This record gives sequence, structure tokens and C-alpha cells, in this order.
Amino acid sequence: MRLREVFCRTALVCCFLFLPLMMRAQGTKADYERANGIREKYQALAVNVPERANWIEGTSRFWYRKSVQGGNQFMLADAATLAKEPAFDHDKLAAALSKAAGEKYEALKLPFQFISFVNSQKAVEFSVGDSRWQVDLTDYTCKKAGEPTGPSGFRRRGTGMGTPVPIGSAPAAQPPEQPRPSPDGKWEAIIQNYNVFVRATPKGGRPGSAGGIPQGGTPPGEAFPLSFDGSEGNYYRLSSMAWSPDSKKLAVYRLRPGYHRKIYYVESSPADQLQPKYSSMEYEKPGDALDLQQPVLFDVADKRATVIDDRLFPNPYQLSRLEWRKDGRAFTFEYNQRGHQVYRVIEVGAMDGQARAIISEEPKTFFCYSGKKYRYDAADGKEMVWMSERDGWNHLYLYDGATGAVKNQITKGNWVVRGVEKVDEDKRQIWFRASGMYPGKDPYFVHYYRINFDGTGLTALTGADANHAVSFSPDMKYYTDTWSRGDLPPVSELRRVEDRKTIAELEHVDIQELGKAGWRAPEVFTVPGRDGKTDIWGIITRPSNFDPKKKYPVVESIYAGPQDSFVPKSFSPYNPMQSLAELGFIVVQIDGMGTSNRSKAFHDVCWKNLGDAGFPDRILWHKAVAAKYSCYDISRVGVYGNSAGGQSALGALLFHPEFYKVAVASAGCHDNRMDKIWWNEQWMGWPLGPEYAISSNVDNAWRLKGKLLLSVGEMDTNVDPASTMQVVNALIKADKVFDLIVLPGQGHGPGGAYGERKRYDFFVHHLLGVEPPDWNQERRGSQ
Repeated sequence: MRLREVFCRTALVCCFLFLPLMMRAQGTKADYERANGIREKYQALAVNVPERANWIEGTSRFWYRKSVQGGNQFMLADAATLAKEPAFDHDKLAAALSKAAGEKYEALKLPFQFISFVNSQKAVEFSVGDSRWQVDLTDYTCKKAGEPTGPSGFRRRGTGMGTPVPIGSAPAAQPPEQPRPSPDGKWEAIIQNYNVFVRATPKGGRPGSAGGIPQGGTPPGEAFPLSFDGSEGNYYRLSSMAWSPDSKKLAVYRLRPGYHRKIYYVESSPADQLQPKYSSMEYEKPGDALDLQQPVLFDVADKRATVIDDRLFPNPYQLSRLEWRKDGRAFTFEYNQRGHQVYRVIEVGAMDGQARAIISEEPKTFFCYSGKKYRYDAADGKEMVWMSERDGWNHLYLYDGATGAVKNQITKGNWVVRGVEKVDEDKRQIWFRASGMYPGKDPYFVHYYRINFDGTGLTALTGADANHAVSFSPDMKYYTDTWSRGDLPPVSELRRVEDRKTIAELEHVDIQELGKAGWRAPEVFTVPGRDGKTDIWGIITRPSNFDPKKKYPVVESIYAGPQDSFVPKSFSPYNPMQSLAELGFIVVQIDGMGTSNRSKAFHDVCWKNLGDAGFPDRILWHKAVAAKYSCYDISRVGVYGNSAGGQSALGALLFHPEFYKVAVASAGCHDNRMDKIWWNEQWMGWPLGPEYAISSNVDNAWRLKGKLLLSVGEMDTNVDPASTMQVVNALIKADKVFDLIVLPGQGHGPGGAYGERKRYDFFVHHLLGVEPPDWNQERRGSQ
């Protein structure tokens, strides 16, 4: 009897102890089901959400895509007539494409997001996979239109993300470089035996004729040399050649190759064969010896070469394309010095080959060439619009192209120019976007403005307290303004430039049904950072079944790359953080010091200091949230990130284990000496110094405390997979306990659906103290 009484009392005590835990159960199978289904659920309820407007050249018409029930629809509007209609018959186009491609496509789920109107707007073209298609809008016949098209332009050196070449395979055949014809059509330049040669075309005439080849020259079609110093190790580049407008001179780069590093891959589980595949890819890393370019000026008639004195550009990380002034008086190029602490615009006189620096940026830290460089040459270079952070904020300046003196600062104030949309030389006006102009408002919200060259006449083109995306018509008569906030669904308006008046509302999103389904906007939260005065901005995402009486562990999504800011500022019906929150977490994202789009001082925190990652600001931010909300449990804080975010996620456990307890780090650049050259030397500097080791997760792996999950794709072409494996090696040597996922065949990313689920499980297990569902049993049960 007494034993029975003791048992009952013990059971009663256990019930009282564990009832609160049972009542606030998190990380359950139901939570997982809600997390996995919430994206589709929320996105289906957000209708009429517009994407960016795309103007059709030579018309007042534009198209855009918007969400509708069941998918998306392309719309066509006319700013002049205010007409608006579907851009095409979606059912007919889907049927035509399905028939031509041999696949089944649905009208509101077409496999493309971008279209081009062609044939006087009687047809549309779009890309699907490896094919480009054209559909006639009169009879809806569909045919292939060639290879897919995409953004073109210069690829920054050392970006990674190339294509590995199978080891042992023959180099891909390259089409022969075509001769470079002169503007008057009388000459063409070629490379022979690594040197510059020129030959007269049939149009050039016979020897001695006016405008023909030099006196005592060579017959048409037979080339004569302009250089003799080219060799395998110091050769002239045909692709760099630039003829002067009068066809009398030629500017060319001579190139001395540097060290072309290769990284190697083993694709363990290729889809088309049993045995692994082996490949390699060129990949420049910090400290590597780079190709060295030397500009040379040739006078064709005199066969004279002038090697340009390099005192103004002695140690280039990169020299830009050679470009002639329209009147032929000079050519220009931009000099980005190794280490990125000197950036110059160089002009070389056509007559004497003398170089001078029109503009020279020499900051104490870094010149942000990768995101904040802008130059516009007005009046054939007699004036220049230039972007600089020299006064502590990113602004525009007007230069005298003849003297190199600053005529005036165009924009000024404690706010930043985010980019230039258009320069109107005739009206001497600049159209630009900026943020931070309004005290007390979110300093990251983008607004659009117009200003005169002399800095007068600043005019706001947008007004609502929100993040704006504007698209101007080619003739600058109209613009679309789409604006939203995290808590404010998009409004898309058509406006007239002349008076900035709204002439039509294109779309106005209704989110009532979204709200009924449990959607809630993320909360914006700000707190002063480490300096006690600069506001740090972030957002808080709660689960849809949030109960303020409960305690929730906190998970931070981190990306602290200095190239931008990353906290979302526009409306979205779904953010991946929401799915994680549904499992029983509060999930946050913060822009700490060291990221971009604030003051130069804010940005400079990252200089030779990527290991900082804004953590002092982030931790203060977390503590301020916890002081306001009792549900915010900072005794259980996790963090996850990919790429630079992966570096920071692991760094949280290495450098701040007193605060962060659990981390999931995917595809991390764990040692900045192992990652691509442009990104790392831009922020960590050159020559390589001790700062690299101080910020290295590899060198600091012995510090690990807390629970860590690492993942890496074996075919990552962005960040060398060896970066993760070197951390693994260091952790093993330090006898640390951690988890690792190697993802066969995968590239740069967190591992797709499998990696996402592993991240969920890791946080559920270590922060909630709950065992995740037995997925192996679940899978067996579903078969």
C-alpha cells in the first residue's frame, strides 16, 4: 500500500514537472508538415504581386509578370493609352510550346520568367533550358530560335563559378579570333607570332595611294609588323586592341602571364557512369601572381611603338578596357591597384603617349570597386561624373576632364547613392537611386531622385515610406514605381516624369486571405550598435502559431558579406526563415557593421577583419530583443549560413561561444586565403598579412565549443571545397566533436531539400532538446 502511494505521488510530481513541456511541445511531426507546406500555402494566397516592368524599346509599352491564382501571368501595358491586358494567350502559348518541345506545360506555370517582343511585337521569344524559342502571336506557331541568351559583359577575375574541365581531355576548340578592322575599313590588325601585325584591306588601296599602307609598305592582304617584342611569355592580345577613331593609331595590351592556379574535383557519383569523374578549373586565390598587362600605343603610318610609362599604374590587380576619346585625342583605361587602395582613371595622349591620372582614389582602407564604382564621361570626357566615398558617404562628384579637378560635389549628406539610372548631358541632369536620406526612417529603403550637375534641383521621384523599384521608359517620359515593405504589400503605379503624378495604378496586392491563413509580417527591430549611436537593423520572424507566453530558442540566419546588405526590405509572402520558425523557433536576420549601404565608417569595420562579421552588434541586438520580449530565449541561440555565411556561422562558435551554442555552416569560405581572389583581397587586403590567419576558421578550429554541423558540395565551383575539408582536418587534429555532410555531385549551396531537413533536425535536436522524426521509418512507411 505504501509502495503504491509513493508511486502515485511520484507520478503526480512528474506530471506537474513535465506538463508545461508537453503543452509547449515543439519540433513535432505536425510542425515539420506545417514548415514544409507553408511556402506553397502562402505563395498561393498572395495574388497580383507584380515583378519589375520591362519597357519595349521604341514604344510606350511595357510588360511585367504578376502572381495570380494558380501561378503567374504576363501582362502588357501602354503608358500612352493606359491600356492593360495579358501579354499573350497563355493557354495557346502553353499548348504550342508543349507540342514543339515534347513536354507538358500549363498556362499559368510557364517555364520562363522573361520574354522579349520581336518582329514588331508580333512574336515573343524566351529561353527554356538549353533552347531559345519563338512563338508567333498571330497563329501561335512555336519554333526554336537558337541558343539561350543571358546577361553579357565582363566577368570579374577570380569569381569562381567556372566550369571544371575533365582531366585528360583535349582543350575545347576555340574559334579563331577575327581580325580587328579599323574604323575606316582600310586596315585590319592581327596577331602573328605573339606580335601585332597590320595589313591593308582591298579598300585600303595600293602602296603609296592616299589613305593606303605606309610608304614603302606591303601590298594589300600581306601583313607588316608593328611590334617585335612579343613572345610566349609576354604577348599581345588581339581582344584588347582599340583603334583610334581616325584609324591612324592602335592601342593594345601586352600581357605577361602570371600563375594560373587550378583546383581539382572528384565527382564521386556521376549520373551517367559508375566510375568517378575527374576535372579541374582555373581559380585565382589571394596572393597569387597575376597576369600583368602593359598598354602600348602604335602609330600605324610610322610603324612606331610607344610603351606607356607605368609609373601611374605600377602594380595592377586589373586594367580596364582601352577606350578612345571620340575626337581621337587620347585613350583611357582604369587602374585598380593590387590591394584596392588606389584606383585611377588614366588618360594617355595620342600624340605623345604621356599618361596622366584624371581621377585618383586613395582611401586608407579600400576602394569598393566591386559595388560602388561609377563613371560617366560627358562631352567626350571634358567632364566626368564619378562616385566616391571620400567624404564618408557614397556620393557623386563632377570632374573637369581637362584638369582633373573636382568642379563640385553633386550629392552630399549623411546618406548614400545606391546607383545611377541615367545621365542626361543635354539637360545636365542625373537620375539616381539612394537610401538613408530621411532621418528616423529605415536607412536601407531605396528611393529615386533627379539632380542637376551642379548639385541643385534635387527632386524626389518616389515618396512612400517603403522600398522602391523604379523602371523608366526609354524616352524618360514615364516610369513605373513598385513599392512595398515587409509589412506592406506591393503597390505598383505608372507615373509621368514631367510632373511625377500617378496616371494609373497597375497592381495593388490584397493580403487579407494571407492574413487569415496565419501569415504575419516579420517585425523590424533596431538597436544602437557597438558604438552606442549607430542603429543596427534586423527582422524577427515568429511561427504562425506563436504564443507570447512560451519560451522560444533563437536562430539567426547570417550573411555578413561586405558587398551588400542582406536583411529583406520588400514584401514577400514567404521567406525561408518562416519554415524554420514553424518548428518552434524565433528566427532573425541582422545587418551588422561591416556590411554595405551605410556610411564608409560602417563599411570599413570589415577591413582586414572578416572574422568580426558584425558579431558585437549582433549580440547587442539579440540582448535588446530579449530585454523587450520574455519569449526570446538567448540562452539557446543557433546560427546558420552559406558561403560567407558559412564562414560566419562557424565563426560564431569559435569566437563567441559564450553566446552562440549551435551552428550549421554550409559551403563556407573558412579561410580567406583559400577562396576566390577578388572577394577576399577586396576586403582582407594585399599583400597577405597576419589578419588572414586571425580570421581563419581553420587556424582557430581548436577553439570550437558548442554543436556544429558542416556541409559541403563536392563540386562547388564558387568556394573551393578544400576550404571545408581543411576545417574538418583541423577539428579532427584538435579532437573536436562535430557533424559533417559531404554532398555528392552538388555545387555551391546548403544541400537542397536534404540539407534543409538536416539543418532543421540539427536545431530541433540541439536547441529544442527534441528528437526529430525517424525519417528512415517515415520513408519506409510511405512505400
